[in-house]
Amino acid sequence: MFFPIGDDQIKGGYKPIFSYAFIAINTLVFFYEMYLQSSHHLNGFINEYGAIPTEIVHGQDYFTLFTNMFIHGGWMHLIGNMVFLWIFADNIESSIGNIKFLLFYLGGGIAASVIHVLLNTQSEIPSVGASGAISAVMGTYLVMFPGSRVKVLVLYFFRSFYLSAIIFLGIWIAMQLFNGFSSLGADPNTGGVAHWAHIGGFAFGLLYGLYAKKYFDKKGELVQGQGGGLSDLFGGRRRRRY
Repeated sequence: MFFPIGDDQIKGGYKPIFSYAFIAINTLVFFYEMYLQSSHHLNGFINEYGAIPTEIVHGQDYFTLFTNMFIHGGWMHLIGNMVFLWIFADNIESSIGNIKFLLFYLGGGIAASVIHVLLNTQSEIPSVGASGAISAVMGTYLVMFPGSRVKVLVLYFFRSFYLSAIIFLGIWIAMQLFNGFSSLGADPNTGGVAHWAHIGGFAFGLLYGLYAKKYFDKKGELVQGQGGGLSDLFGGRRRRRY
């Protein structure tokens, strides 16, 4: 198993305020979830603010298409998503600007949730997690920075190496597509990973990346070998995880 721990960084440009703010917000919400778990109210919270496809297709709780992206199903779910957000989001925000990034990130998360709902209309399981929005970030990253180097840690050997973004993200989306198509026809009320939310978010990001690359001038310079990401620092009810 391997996962990213850093990438080449934008030197200059806009300060990635919202990239780091979303990490803080997701973490604070998760601590609130831990408090609710201790008082046995966590399932009620997830049912209220997670996106439940059957309710949404019947015109209920549209707001959960937004709120679900700030809820996580466990420590590893949170940490995995926040690592990807930490690594890939700052270059996008540094390039396109803070408000544009804010709207893009939230739009990507909502689009990912909509795709998941449309392909799981009979599911009564609440879907939670930020990775639909993060997948949109990754799609845009692939378009805008295909030659950026992503530093990858191989857990089995505990060694790191670099891959180009186009290879790393290409492998990632290929895995999502394989798992997504494999899940078609499965019981919609089985918990697990919402792969189609990842695919939908990534597609949204690809389209936005094409627009951003054409119309936005980068406000900084991509500098190789600057690390970034972690390399700078280095139960309950079934639910769908983004």
